[in-house]
Amino acid sequence: MDGKGYGSRPDRTLYDSMIRRRAVLTAALLGVMLILFLLNISIGSSSISLTEIVRILFTGEGQGHKAMIVREVRLPMALMALAVGACLGIGGCEIQTILRNPIASPYTLGITNAATFGAALGLILNTNILRVSEALMVTANAFVFALLASVCIYAFSCRPGAGKNAIILFGIALNFLFSALTMVLQYISDDEDLKSLVFWSMGSLLKTTWSKFLIVLSALIFCFVILYKNAWQLTAMTLDDTKARSLGVDTQKVRRMVIILTSLATAFAVCFVGSVGFVGIIAPHIARQLVGEDQRFFLPLSALLGAVIVALSFVVSKLVIPGVVLPIGLVTAIIGIPVFLAIIFSRMRVI
Repeated sequence: MDGKGYGSRPDRTLYDSMIRRRAVLTAALLGVMLILFLLNISIGSSSISLTEIVRILFTGEGQGHKAMIVREVRLPMALMALAVGACLGIGGCEIQTILRNPIASPYTLGITNAATFGAALGLILNTNILRVSEALMVTANAFVFALLASVCIYAFSCRPGAGKNAIILFGIALNFLFSALTMVLQYISDDEDLKSLVFWSMGSLLKTTWSKFLIVLSALIFCFVILYKNAWQLTAMTLDDTKARSLGVDTQKVRRMVIILTSLATAFAVCFVGSVGFVGIIAPHIARQLVGEDQRFFLPLSALLGAVIVALSFVVSKLVIPGVVLPIGLVTAIIGIPVFLAIIFSRMRVI
């Protein structure tokens, strides 16, 4: 083709430059994530040097109980922070894509509050929905109600005429419903149960085990692979429904698929660590500013940024008050609120 046509050398050079820039950006984020991962293993009641951590990770040997502390306590927590952040990042990314709203996320659609209500049933009323062991009761209840909220959103999205704005409003209604039900349980609870619920609702990684991490990781990989295989359809969903359908995209089918997968990833994440807010909003927003709406880059970068945000919050939670680990959801809220306000004011300037 000639120098002015599609696929010309200047066009190819520009495209290659864009790919290189995004590759460098991804590599930089992976580097930041690795540093935060090592810091999360290093920081604790007893500090462990980075060189010793690397030796323990590669050889399994260390001084005294340090090898056991790293392998059985700190390593699964550090990995869980990354997995939970990635789950919430891709959840927010795809919910925002199909609803074309930068403040949509599993958190704002009520899935997280539904999980909190399920946990409250176990903590306050000792309700065991799945008849599991007492140790798993709160986790199982949270998972069931997170999926219940997802099923409600999915069922509503299947109704004729259920557009993106209607789905958002329905999700907000669910959010308020489960929040109100949780407050009722808080009102009738005693002091000890109330403390447990408040701690759970703020999010914590302290009860992480290898089995819990592997479950969340499996859900993350499963959802990510399916979503990435449908990257071009999801990119087309950033257009209005009419244009997306003209490109051969079944918008209702894609919207339902995204609701199911993001709900699954979110349910597995929050049922083990509790409520972690704002990650699903701010990670996709930053990713969108860096790489645009192309899902080949937008989806992985949202996952990476989600992992970085939660890992950073976990580091901060252990440094603010020496000897005390703050709830991670509290830290993500403090970090997320300024970004959330920035999104609102930026949209006001556009309007």
